[in-house]
Amino acid sequence: MSGEQKAEAKGEQAKGKLKETAGRLTGKERMTAEGRAEQAKGDAREAKEKIKDTFKH
Repeated sequence: MSGEQKAEAKGEQAKGKLKETAGRLTGKERMTAEGRAEQAKGDAREAKEKIKDTFKH
């Protein structure tokens, strides 16, 4: 996995986790859902890069 893509995936996951936690603490369901969505996007990006790496070798 390229370093840049990996960093983007990890950044999305971290940003999503923060947003989800902030949403829970403030009681804002929409923010919590957005955080979960960002985490899922980061997870999907990471999985895509791992699959690409598998086929490169």
